[in-house]
Amino acid sequence: MSGHTTILTGASRGIGAAIAKIFLSKSNSNKLVGVARSASELNKLVEEYGEDRVGVVIGDVSKKETSVQAVELAIEKFGSIDSIILNAGVLSPVEHIADANVEKWIELYQINFFSVVEMIKQALPHLKKTNGNIVAVSSGASTSVYDAWGAYGTSKAALNHLIKSVATEEKDINAISIAPGVVNTSMQTDIRETFGKNMDEDGLKKFIDLHKNDQLLPPEVPATIYANLAYKGWSKDINGQYLRYNDEELKEYLA
Repeated sequence: MSGHTTILTGASRGIGAAIAKIFLSKSNSNKLVGVARSASELNKLVEEYGEDRVGVVIGDVSKKETSVQAVELAIEKFGSIDSIILNAGVLSPVEHIADANVEKWIELYQINFFSVVEMIKQALPHLKKTNGNIVAVSSGASTSVYDAWGAYGTSKAALNHLIKSVATEEKDINAISIAPGVVNTSMQTDIRETFGKNMDEDGLKKFIDLHKNDQLLPPEVPATIYANLAYKGWSKDINGQYLRYNDEELKEYLA
């Protein structure tokens, strides 16, 4: 059962799907437990890389049992956990605070924040044994305000603080939070076609122009960084930090 084992949430599409393939391609001994709500793309990973290297958990990350099941599967199937990549997240609701549907904000936080707390809690005893790595997918919206993105932005700001807290409390593991840039995924399509109606004109125009000018990042760019960080680890001088994908400190992880 040698090799590096990671748990990856949101593994079925976008950045997560790219992370899965890049991570599994790095070494034939790498093993992955992919977590997502949809089965079809995860099952394709099993078909491509084999049941001896890929385990899947079909479930909602906001439910405690999904995290429990992922950790149990990693240990039972592969014997250890060397890293976790916390990628699952949602943007909706996109709405102004004056119009906030608080129940929808709570649902977002269950996915973007509390599921991360749960997965870290469940995985920590095993990560301590391997001096493992926790890699969280954050957002530029955690430090910059985008019109009507209060729910998403505050959840990512909370995520950054959580990662710093984990790094401070748990000296036997590493934790880091990385923003992926503006990436060509279904989330960007949703912004242009659905969520934009609740944003101000200037806020929406930025995303429309990035798409029109072919300036959205391919998912493989940030995915390579996340996969390399999980696989290789990082130095203590950036441990616990929030960084953007193109920060100088991450240059060595781009390939």
